[in-house]
Amino acid sequence: MSMSPSEPIQLHPVALPEKAEEGRALPANVEAEAAFLGAVLIDNRVIEELPVTLAPNHFFEPLHARIFERIIALLDRKAVVTPVTLKPYFDDDDGLKELGGISYLARLTSDPQALLAPRELAQQVFDLALLRELVAVGRGLVTDAMDTSENVEPMQQIERAEGALFKVAEGASTGNETQSFAQATRTSIKMIEQALNSGGHVSGTTTGFTSINEKTGGLHDSDLIILAGRPGMGKSSLATNIAFNTASRLKRDLDDGIPEDESVGGAVALFSLEMSADQLATRILAEAAGISSSNLRMGKISREDFQTLARTSQELNDLPLYIDDTPGLTISALRARARRLKRRHNIGLVIVDYLQLLQGSGRASDNRVNEISEISRGLKTLAKEIQVPVIALSQLSRAVEQRDDKRPMLSDLRESGSIEQDADMVWFIYREDYYVQSREPKRPLETDEAKVHEAHAAWAAEMERVFGLAELIVAKQRHGSTGKVRLRFEPRITRFSDLAEDDYHSDYE
Repeated sequence: MSMSPSEPIQLHPVALPEKAEEGRALPANVEAEAAFLGAVLIDNRVIEELPVTLAPNHFFEPLHARIFERIIALLDRKAVVTPVTLKPYFDDDDGLKELGGISYLARLTSDPQALLAPRELAQQVFDLALLRELVAVGRGLVTDAMDTSENVEPMQQIERAEGALFKVAEGASTGNETQSFAQATRTSIKMIEQALNSGGHVSGTTTGFTSINEKTGGLHDSDLIILAGRPGMGKSSLATNIAFNTASRLKRDLDDGIPEDESVGGAVALFSLEMSADQLATRILAEAAGISSSNLRMGKISREDFQTLARTSQELNDLPLYIDDTPGLTISALRARARRLKRRHNIGLVIVDYLQLLQGSGRASDNRVNEISEISRGLKTLAKEIQVPVIALSQLSRAVEQRDDKRPMLSDLRESGSIEQDADMVWFIYREDYYVQSREPKRPLETDEAKVHEAHAAWAAEMERVFGLAELIVAKQRHGSTGKVRLRFEPRITRFSDLAEDDYHSDYE
C-alpha cells in the first residue's frame, strides 16, 4: 500500500505480550519515537546534542529500534543518513513492509516541526524506556514476594531488587547487556588517550604513587586487586594512603576546574570491617598532618601540632572519601551499599579491609574455602557491575614465617585459590625491617661483652640498611608484567611514599 507525503503516519498496533497491570499498556509513545527519528534524518547533527544517551533498546517499536541502530552505524562511518541512504538496508524488512514499505522512511521526515524539540523527544523516549524497566523490576518483585516456599530469603530478594534498580538508575537495559566491538574499542581508545595525557603512566585511576602507577598504569575499572601481607606489614596503611591520594586528587582537580570525568582521581568508598571510622579518620589526619598517630591518640602533641591538625582537618573537610565501618557485612550487603554509593556519590574506587572478615550468603558457611570463593567472586562481580576498581585486602597463611625468605608468594594466599583466580592483580606488601628488628640480639646473663657488641653492631648495620624500605610485589597482573616496586615507609605516621631515585639499588632492579 502506497502513502502520499501529506498523509499522517499510521503505525500498526504494537503487540504487547505483557501488561503493566490488567487493562493497562506498558508506557510508550511511538509517535514521539517516529518524530525523533524524523528529526535525525532531517538533520544528522541533532544526535550530537542529546541530553541523554539513546540506544536502540530504548525504542518500544521494534522497527524504530532497527532504524535507529542503522542510523548510528552509518554515522559512525561518517556517512550522511537520509531516507535514501537507509533504503538498501530495509528493502527486505517485514516490519517496514507492513507500514507501506520504503515510503515509510520518507514519511518520518514529513513533519519538520520535530526539529523544534528533538532534545525533548529524545528525553521522553529515554524516560519511557526507564519506566518500562521499572515495570519489569516491579513485576519481578511482586512475583518473588509471593513466593512463600521454604527456600525464600527476603533479604537476598531486597538486595537483588536494589541491584536491578541500580541498573535502571544507570540507564542500563535489562534486555540487552551486550555491546558491539566498536563500543568496546571506543572505551579502549579513551583509556589510551587518558594514559597519553597523563604523561604515559596512568590509564585508569591514580594510586597517588608514581612508582606503582608506572608499574600498573593505575587502577582500572572493573579490576579486582588483592593487596595481601602478613600482620604488621602495613596493608591497611597502604590502602588508606591510596584512598586518601585518590580522593584528594579528585578534590584538587575539581578545585582547578578539571571535569570529574577527566580526572585521574575519584571518590572512594572504604569498607573497614576491622577499624572504626574514627580510627581511620585519625590515621588519615596523622598522615596528612605529618604527626604520629600514636601521639594523637594519647594526646601527646604540642599546641603547634594541634593547630596544624585543625588546619589539616579543615582542608580535608570536603574530601570525597566515604567510610563504612559496619562489622560482619555479607558480600551481598556490601555490594548493595557500594551500588548505593555509586549512585549517590559516583565513587571511582572501592576498598575492602579485609576480605576474610566478610561473610558469605550462609549457604557456604559450612565450608570456609567455598565461602571465601563466593566472596572473591562477589567482589569481582561488584567491580564489573559498577565499573570501578576494587581493592580487597587479604591475610596470608603462616607458611611465610616458616621460610628463610619471608617474601610472600601466590601460594600463600589464605584459604582459597579462587582469590588468585578471580583477581586481576595480586599485590604483596613486604617490609624486611620488620623481620630484622625481631632478630635484635638479646643480652644473656653471662657472656663475652666483645662478642655481644660485635653481634649487636652487625644487627644495627643491617637494620640501618633496610629501615624504612618496603617492597610492593606485583605477583600477578592480568594485563601487564610482574615484579617489585620499592617504597619508603614512615612508621611514625604510617605513611608510604615513593622512593627518591638515589634510594634505588641495582640488586633490586
